Amino acid sequence: MIDVINLCKSYGKNNVLINANLKIGDGNIFGLVGINGAGKSTLLRLLSGVMQADSGQILINGEEVYENENIKKDIFFLPDDPYYTTNLTGNQQAMFYKNFYEFDDNIFKSYIEKFSLNPNKPIRNFSKGMKRQIFISLALACRPKYLFLDEAFDGLDPLARLEFKRGLIELQEQGTSVVIASHSLRELEDICDSFALLDGHVVKAYGKIDNELSKLNKYQLVFATNIEQKDLPFECIHFEKTGRVIKVVVRGDSEEVRTKIAAMKPLIVDEIPMDFEDLFIYEVGERGYIK
Repeated sequence: MIDVINLCKSYGKNNVLINANLKIGDGNIFGLVGINGAGKSTLLRLLSGVMQADSGQILINGEEVYENENIKKDIFFLPDDPYYTTNLTGNQQAMFYKNFYEFDDNIFKSYIEKFSLNPNKPIRNFSKGMKRQIFISLALACRPKYLFLDEAFDGLDPLARLEFKRGLIELQEQGTSVVIASHSLRELEDICDSFALLDGHVVKAYGKIDNELSKLNKYQLVFATNIEQKDLPFECIHFEKTGRVIKVVVRGDSEEVRTKIAAMKPLIVDEIPMDFEDLFIYEVGERGYIK
């Protein structure tokens, strides 16, 4: 279990995280989302013990993470731009990780074959996508208890993304907790159990993806008369009008919302399914990013 308790972090006078609170269960795949600069990478560094918080706590199985070798040996953190020395090859990087993890050579070999990588080639000579693939292969082969990934899908082609997601699900089935910060929301929706949305230095939304989606209702409505937002019997987090066609997104109980809509006697009512990308757009849009 990962517990984030009243976590605060700033760089000088710039607040990054303010009183962040999260719980991430064992064996979960957890998505961390937010606009650029929301604090996702900072939170991953704090979770992995690379960086110290200004205040608050990060506990893994009840123990503080920062400077705790007993906990950090179970963590693998793959940053957006992982470090490697000038002439280091994939095989040499694997030898390095064997000093710290129960590295599985067969898994590493399996993934470099799937990705068509040459592990004897210097990593610096790989393309951006190939660099991501070699480090993904290394991370999956390390079999950590806690895997933290920053922009995990960046630079991967569709087939590589599919293989990577399969690898993460296999790790999850073995009890690994995975935390992924990514802008690829559709990829996260495929594999994540839960999520946290960072916005305005705080955890704005947090929980099971399905549960949070069920709280938002999206409708396309057509009325015989002209209807403005002020005429609706509920608050909208999004209102869009084209002629007499209205699209609304409403937070609340779906049965209650439908009853209120029916009382207005619209000519047409279409309920539009919501996905994780919609959830992100409308949650962030409430602060004025999305018009």
